Amino acid sequence: MAGPRPRKKRRPAAKSARDGGPTEAASFIAEQLVDLARLARRHKLGLLGFVLDMGVMEAKKMVRLRGKRTRKA
Repeated sequence: MAGPRPRKKRRPAAKSARDGGPTEAASFIAEQLVDLARLARRHKLGLLGFVLDMGVMEAKKMVRLRGKRTRKA
């Protein structure tokens, strides 16, 4: 019986010309999480709605912090 296979190192995803980078990704994720949190609360999934709201706050924080970093540079 063979042992577990060694894991291959993951390469970062290729950046396409349409990729807006991490700030745009965080903004998009925040928008999607708002809709998902609303859906969760509509179906009385309060804890899930709360967790998704926390994700919204975190994604918006990333956008805000990255915006400050790029303005300083």
